Amino acid sequence: MAGDPLDDLYDRPGFMIRRAHQIAVAVFLAQTEELGITTTQYGILVVLRHRPRIDQITVARLLGLDRSTAGMVVKTLEEGGLVARVVDPADKRRRSLELTQAGSDLLDRLAAPAGRAVAQLLAPLDPAERPVFLALLRKLTGAFDATSRVPLAKVPLVREPIVEEPVVEEPVVDDLDEPRPGP
Repeated sequence: MAGDPLDDLYDRPGFMIRRAHQIAVAVFLAQTEELGITTTQYGILVVLRHRPRIDQITVARLLGLDRSTAGMVVKTLEEGGLVARVVDPADKRRRSLELTQAGSDLLDRLAAPAGRAVAQLLAPLDPAERPVFLALLRKLTGAFDATSRVPLAKVPLVREPIVEEPVVEEPVVDDLDEPRPGP
């Protein structure tokens, strides 16, 4: 007996990746339902926690979102009091984004349900298969990222410069209690 003619469609990588994405979103939404946040909103909040005061275009590039989608989601987060636009003191025309305290608090409350969503999504895989699965996804997305409609941009974490305190040499006191310059 022949298999279902749709099996060829269902076995196509693109079809399975799309279904896996739908499932991943559904699992996340089920775990975070009481907090009323989408996967895209969560991604923006996470980015802003770790890359504060970046502009909306950079947020979009870091998440592989088109600019209009990022703009709509940021507007929703801003209206919800989770994100604020800040005027750049060095360039008054530039606006950057940062988490509000409410946004930071929500992100803290999302940590456990988001972690449960990841665990639930990976649960069908054996523990040894999970890192392999994730490595293969990274390999696949990495191989085609540059040719995607919205490639990811890797924006490095900017750390505050370390300011070293000047070393002050203390005078050395010898047996005669006479100070002399240090070495």
